[in-house]
Amino acid sequence: MRIRIDHATRYAYARPARFIVQMLRLTPKSCEGQQVRDWRIETDVDARLRRGEDAFGNVVHSLYTERPTNELTIRVTGEVSTVDTGGVVRGQAERLSPLVFLRDTPLTQADPAIVDFARAIPDGAPLGRLHALMGALHQDVAFEVGSTSATHTAAEAFAQRRGVCQDHAQIFITAARLLGIPARYVSGHLSRQDGQHDQDAAHAWAEAWVEDLGWVGFDPANGICPTQHYVRVAVGLDALGATPIRGTSYGGGQESLTVALHVRPVQQSQQQLQSGGWLR
Repeated sequence: MRIRIDHATRYAYARPARFIVQMLRLTPKSCEGQQVRDWRIETDVDARLRRGEDAFGNVVHSLYTERPTNELTIRVTGEVSTVDTGGVVRGQAERLSPLVFLRDTPLTQADPAIVDFARAIPDGAPLGRLHALMGALHQDVAFEVGSTSATHTAAEAFAQRRGVCQDHAQIFITAARLLGIPARYVSGHLSRQDGQHDQDAAHAWAEAWVEDLGWVGFDPANGICPTQHYVRVAVGLDALGATPIRGTSYGGGQESLTVALHVRPVQQSQQQLQSGGWLR
């Protein structure tokens, strides 16, 4: 499958920001399940972009503006070819031991309710327990946009039994670690099969370490393991460590943020173009 991603993040400031620094985790890496065919990051202001990698092996671009800025738009366009690997991540260089991903963070700290939830998962082989965990979480925690914010912890989202994909991923990670299974947060994109290509935000899911298989993806928000419809971008101990854009500005006063994201299969886009559809 070939997936095209168009992503624009726009910042507007009440007064010119003297200096803006952003860390961008927006660029995927190639592995057995995905091949990056084309990828570009652009801004509409004078800025420096420096490419590097963080401790988790994610591609990171450091953005620095050169002059006072009223507005800043970061645009990402690219195409990725994907295949279904049954959720197993293969061909991805790993910098860290899986044991690192047993570590708790403030966003993934367990409370008694999540401890009880994890203990209720039937005994058995780790892979079976992880599938049972995903199924239970998908059933017990409703997907509801607007019910949580980016700062909600796994415990807070679990307490209200609703959240978005970030919350599902962090609850899964918290429970998996309680079972003694290393787990990590994944940010990326999902090409939806319902024809909805315009999206409010990037997608998120989890990966857990299974002996003899390696890292295996689990998407409790949808109740499935990632397929060829998924594009992996970044991983971390929690949502904060894999957030697509994170940074600060100096001056500028009140800041507003808007995001436009379009994820679609390339073949379908070409057919719509030929038939005079929405693409232009």
